[in-house]
Amino acid sequence: MPTLLSRKLASLISLCLLVLGSTSLQAETLKLATTTSTYNSGLLDAILPQFEQATGTEVHVIAVGTGAALRMGRDGDTDVLLVHAPSAEQQFIEQGHGVDRTGVMYNDFVIVGPAHDPAAIAGQTNVAQALQRVAESGALFVSRGDDSGTHKKEKSLWQQAHVSPSGDWYREAGQGMGKVLQIADEVGGYTLTDRGTWLAYQGKLQLGLLVEGDQRLFNPYSVMKINPQRYADLNHQGAEAFRQWLVSEQTQQQIADFRINGEPLFVPSAVTPVASH
Repeated sequence: MPTLLSRKLASLISLCLLVLGSTSLQAETLKLATTTSTYNSGLLDAILPQFEQATGTEVHVIAVGTGAALRMGRDGDTDVLLVHAPSAEQQFIEQGHGVDRTGVMYNDFVIVGPAHDPAAIAGQTNVAQALQRVAESGALFVSRGDDSGTHKKEKSLWQQAHVSPSGDWYREAGQGMGKVLQIADEVGGYTLTDRGTWLAYQGKLQLGLLVEGDQRLFNPYSVMKINPQRYADLNHQGAEAFRQWLVSEQTQQQIADFRINGEPLFVPSAVTPVASH
């Protein structure tokens, strides 16, 4: 049975290790390449201060599409990734660019569009049929067109709808999700968006949520570190601290508690790392 003295000594040692760990992390910033959806939703602004305070590490957020984030990882231009394109992430791991891919949270995609709904898709629960109606009607559709996780999902959904979108009705913006929602609002078009960014922007737009609920619209997010064998000079210690913090019970609860207008944006889903090697 441990004595009171031994328990106090163990607590003191743990505290010293935590302080030493925070001090070593403090020497560097942590470069986080992530999606525009996590940034635009306001989630990162809500939770990152806790990590920075606990570790003394300043997080430099680079909000880009998932495709661009993965390219930054391949080029060694970021320390850690938080992205949402499972197939591309798996390929990234298999090619040896990343390690310790870990599920963090999920939400879903939805299709939003103008209130008069020229393609008559409101209430559809089959996303492929909804996209077929948009194409057949020639109603405007605004695509991210930026190789982001949302754009990758959109392209896969068009394939499932057996539609090759092109022509005047299909516009590729090459912009982040918030900007695309604003463009769709201005031109009276449809678009595919993650629910988190939609909830953050809906109060500023005339668009309505028209299609949701299809299981094909599931949208999981994962954190990945860059392979230290590829780029030894990155902040790997900070990246691992960030990964562990994201999937910790406390941070997962913060993700669950994050809301806009009373609505949750993300569901925490921390899981054991997969395909680490």
